[in-house]
Amino acid sequence: MIESDPPDELQRDDKSVITIGTFDGVHAGHRAIIDALVAKAIEIRGRSVVVTFDPHPQVVLRRKGDSVPLLTSAQERDELLGELGVDIVVVLEFTQQTAATSWEEFMENLLQKVGVAHIVFGHDHAFGSGRKGTAEALREMGRERGFDVTEVGPLIVDGEPVSSTKIRRAISEGNLPAAEHFLGRPYSVTGTVVRGDGRGRSLGIPTANVRPLEPSKLIPGNGVYCVAMIVDDKRLAGMANIGVRPTFTDGSERTLEVNLFDFDQDIYDQVVTVEFLRFIREERKFNDADEFLAQLDIDRTACRDE
Repeated sequence: MIESDPPDELQRDDKSVITIGTFDGVHAGHRAIIDALVAKAIEIRGRSVVVTFDPHPQVVLRRKGDSVPLLTSAQERDELLGELGVDIVVVLEFTQQTAATSWEEFMENLLQKVGVAHIVFGHDHAFGSGRKGTAEALREMGRERGFDVTEVGPLIVDGEPVSSTKIRRAISEGNLPAAEHFLGRPYSVTGTVVRGDGRGRSLGIPTANVRPLEPSKLIPGNGVYCVAMIVDDKRLAGMANIGVRPTFTDGSERTLEVNLFDFDQDIYDQVVTVEFLRFIREERKFNDADEFLAQLDIDRTACRDE
């Protein structure tokens, strides 16, 4: 897969099959669009091109103080798109100027710099200023400019359409199996292992303190989770606590700590990926360290049985 930023670096190819979107999460609904994109490119012996944005448009357009919880970082998104067989990912910087650009001007830029034979479009997607770049508008332009449009309907899973909003809600509520079902993979957070206060090791339960690489990444709600952690391409079982560690701290800083089973190596400063498999319980304050450790034994047993 080739990643191009900006499209000026691409050689124009009038047999390009393109789709446009943010694709946060690259969930099952997105994959239906990407599968149609790749299949059409193979059919016409062209190339599949995803046109996407960084930062996420919501980061730019949000009201001051609003948070934008992302399901994937830009790097994660682009890697997932490559795994699905996309030939080229064109990453456009999203700015206030981008938001003010009409869909006609946006498309004209793609026609001139990328080339367009076919557009694959999600059923509820629209782009450009005022969200006027709809599938119907594209069909009308296509009749004049010589490209076709395929509109992909919603993907229905368990009687409801898959959406990033529903996945975010499931993760925030601790419904990890539902999130995994909609994503097609466990929800994960990639970060760097940083030094903590060493309390876990002093209690006989060494933990990896993971600082997410993407500041806007959605972190599940506070509590204890069964997890798997990818370290040096190895998938290791463990449990994680997300929260403020009220038994031992004043609760001023939210952290992600992972205790790996049957593992005790120095992985400080390494980049790891934590996969969230199941929510076990809410975070709570214990009376003392002994009560805390007794509960961890119960949590560990629950996760080992996962």
